[in-house]
Amino acid sequence: MFINYITLMLINMAAGLVLLADFVYRGLDGANQKRWIPGFGLVGAIALVTGLPMIWTWPVIGSFNISFGETTVLFGGLYVAAAIAIAQGWDLLSLAVYAFFAGLTSIVIGLRIVNLGQTLQPLVAGLGFGLTGLGGVLAAPTLTYLRYNKSWRTAGAVVLLLAALVWAIIGYRAYWGHLESFGDWQPPVMRVDP
Repeated sequence: MFINYITLMLINMAAGLVLLADFVYRGLDGANQKRWIPGFGLVGAIALVTGLPMIWTWPVIGSFNISFGETTVLFGGLYVAAAIAIAQGWDLLSLAVYAFFAGLTSIVIGLRIVNLGQTLQPLVAGLGFGLTGLGGVLAAPTLTYLRYNKSWRTAGAVVLLLAALVWAIIGYRAYWGHLESFGDWQPPVMRVDP
């Protein structure tokens, strides 16, 4: 049996998307943007701490390391960079350009998961990747041309909240199952061979 911490990554992504939805809805033109720094920083740190080992050591079976590890690193990097940029008062446009490519990657991975029938529920996982990716792809227009369009920002926040809901459902269902399936697991040093 292998150690699977994708559950942590899923719930972290759900929390991050809720924070991002709130930032898109209220924070873009808010007087106190700094309130999002701790949340963005925490989400980014957890994503990098879990995603980087996954892409370097491949702890789970098959291409799940690519799907979950690499996208987690892309979005984790964005969250950390956003926290730093907001703290420094920097323009977020360069991050929105990066988010376009991270989002497009997420959409492609979501489509491929559905195409290959990966995960226990490929359509749901594909939807999560697709909605999350859509948020990244649309970041630049949201920050520039449509920044003051409240309807556009509301729609964007709804898309991000739907993505968060998908990841939360998958994540909490996985926690429910993992607590049972990993119930008897022991580290190799504690195992007693018969």
